[in-house]
Amino acid sequence: MKRSVIRGMGSYIPTLVKTNRDFMVHEFYGEDNKPIDSSPEDIARKFEAITGIEERRYAPTELDCSDIATIAAEKAIAAAQIDPETIDQIIVAHNFGNVVKHTIQTDIIPAIASRVKHNLKIYNPDCVAYDILFGCPGWVQGIIQADAFFKAGIAKRCLVIGAETLSRVLDPYDRDSMIFSDGAGAAVLEYINDTQSGILSVKVQSHCMDEAYYLSLGKSYFPHSDPRVRYIKMKGRKVYEYAMKHVPAAMKACLDDAGVAIDQLSKVFIHQANEKLDEGMIRALYKLYGKNEVPGHIMPMCIHKLGNSSVATIPTLYDMVLRGELEHHELHPGDIILFASVGAGMNINAVCYRV
Repeated sequence: MKRSVIRGMGSYIPTLVKTNRDFMVHEFYGEDNKPIDSSPEDIARKFEAITGIEERRYAPTELDCSDIATIAAEKAIAAAQIDPETIDQIIVAHNFGNVVKHTIQTDIIPAIASRVKHNLKIYNPDCVAYDILFGCPGWVQGIIQADAFFKAGIAKRCLVIGAETLSRVLDPYDRDSMIFSDGAGAAVLEYINDTQSGILSVKVQSHCMDEAYYLSLGKSYFPHSDPRVRYIKMKGRKVYEYAMKHVPAAMKACLDDAGVAIDQLSKVFIHQANEKLDEGMIRALYKLYGKNEVPGHIMPMCIHKLGNSSVATIPTLYDMVLRGELEHHELHPGDIILFASVGAGMNINAVCYRV
């Protein structure tokens, strides 16, 4: 039996650390453009208690989204020990592309994937490079697309990257700006004869009626700001309620399609959006199976130090666990894991995978 197998992983974690203390000098305003009554110190402390985020990473100004995507890709290619010229597709998930320095203008022509292929010096014209815009679930969706192309006989080897420089589209007057960060993660996938490892099942959903604009671009909350200048905006409570309602059910559907019992699950690699939200979704998943107890160390997390880097959170987290960088978390051949994500659109997806 042929399966889609991850041959190599790589990631780029930016070097610039921004702590919650750095935000204690900010002025924060609400959606009504009025100052928030609480002090910046109280806002930052409450933020950490809810999200679990203590620090986040920002990319240095000299590196664009395509640059950090390339760094992660080079590491994944090296880990997979393959010739880059044998890659059939380069799939890059992102949301804002390269952000023009000193502006928030996004630049996605040429595609970020085309720039990565250029940076990697891949000459093979049959290596097709394209981008995915799917919100935070973009990297997982790239994995799902690669699997579909494999099964269709169109490709045999794909490079799937998630990269983002969210720090460059943040409204500093919006307290939600403390959530987001930068980073990149990449995987080399192959379609090979393997009766053990590989993708076992997938699940994807989009809800685009009331939910479509839970994340969007909007003007700064600062009074009298230029309405033509747009920043990332999020209806946090709506996103939380949506994720709690739909993500656990999608994860269960994915496991059920694979014929995998919840007790067989070794790890859940969930999008690092918010510590309380991620913990809530895991508890809800186990309750769907009639279980009130969640196994210890089932869910690795890196959000505390890395923040929410959107499409990069899951591949970065998976790479860290593979390299033994997270205490109490390791993987062994035959372990069954679940990737799951939620984000703008609103979109959700899940992949059941055997290591």
